[in-house]
Amino acid sequence: MPADLAVIGLGPYGLHLAQAAVAAGIPTLGYRNGPEAGSLSPAELRRMLSGGFRPTTAPAELGRVRTAVICAPTPPGADGGLDLSRLEAAARTLAAHLRPHTTVILESPVHPGTTEEFLRPLLEEGSGLRAGRDFHLAYSPSRVDPGNRDVTPATTPKVIGGLTPACTESAAAFYGRLTDKVVRARGPREAETVQLLETNYRHVNIALVNEMAVLCHDLGVDLWDVIRCAETKPFGFQAFRPGPGVGGHSVPQDLISQAGRGLRMVELAQQVNSRMPGYVVQRAATLLNEHGKSARGARVLLLGVTYKPDLADLQGTPAQEIALRLMELGASVSYHDPHVPAWSILDRPIPRADSLYEAAADADLTILLQQHRTYDLQGLSVKAQLLLDTRGAAPTGAAHRL
Repeated sequence: MPADLAVIGLGPYGLHLAQAAVAAGIPTLGYRNGPEAGSLSPAELRRMLSGGFRPTTAPAELGRVRTAVICAPTPPGADGGLDLSRLEAAARTLAAHLRPHTTVILESPVHPGTTEEFLRPLLEEGSGLRAGRDFHLAYSPSRVDPGNRDVTPATTPKVIGGLTPACTESAAAFYGRLTDKVVRARGPREAETVQLLETNYRHVNIALVNEMAVLCHDLGVDLWDVIRCAETKPFGFQAFRPGPGVGGHSVPQDLISQAGRGLRMVELAQQVNSRMPGYVVQRAATLLNEHGKSARGARVLLLGVTYKPDLADLQGTPAQEIALRLMELGASVSYHDPHVPAWSILDRPIPRADSLYEAAADADLTILLQQHRTYDLQGLSVKAQLLLDTRGAAPTGAAHRL
């Protein structure tokens, strides 16, 4: 069956889009843009294959689709900006096979202006076609909340900004097959800036509540009780919760490298959030010391090392820095995570605990970093010698909270 859609880049964003398209009955081609791969269970992959999904590494097949969506990763670069090398590679590959009347949509997180100033020239030079005349070009911010079972692609509005009104309408026609609501931005820059605002909103609010966590600990105030009460306000407040750091695939952008001036709030939020792994280790060392033990030689068990609950994704997980800092202090670190069968830090394998309760009882300190659904915090608090809860998941009084 010929494919209507090509998803270029099969990381979490690309696989999310491919799953949504297959569920909507759209024959979909998945082109792997490098070594990235999202997480699909064998059952999910079988469902996708039976629904019309076809993975490929043959670039020529990209020239046989009506819509191509680029979901190449754009991780932080050495200069503090975004690394667009994978996006460039995807664009050059697509351009070599681009046909007239194709709709090209970018979903990768990028700085405002990237679609017009970076992607458009690559596609035009490589294809000999002109965007807005020979093919449609648009941007749509990816809206993915991995593991959230209450949010579906059909109920998540899609924002679209096209190079021309016709480009916008062509992209809207495609996304209208996936979602109940399409929101038209004035153009690609506005749509790109929507992604910027949404990502930075998350990081800034997490930074605020992380600072509150440190302050409340110093004041002897139960922050989780404060949040529980505050979120009853029916307007002007959205609850965010502290944690050991901010992971995931969304990168906060302060635009210093691109615009010459930064978003001061975002820069400060990055500083606050980047300090949280060190704060967790500081709290761990203090707890051990208060109970007559030194971090050097202490047995420390980390519970949940993924960046999000009930997922196998380790992208940007704060557990890595926490484990490294603990080992630098001389602690003997092990971990337990039902979703991660093997884990290494700087090519050094970290021992995995097979028996959770036995490992917690044996460890001098157990640190809950991620609240997976399978963890019984009441039972763990009974078994563990010391339990540091960075997620506020344990019953009140059952653990030391962040």
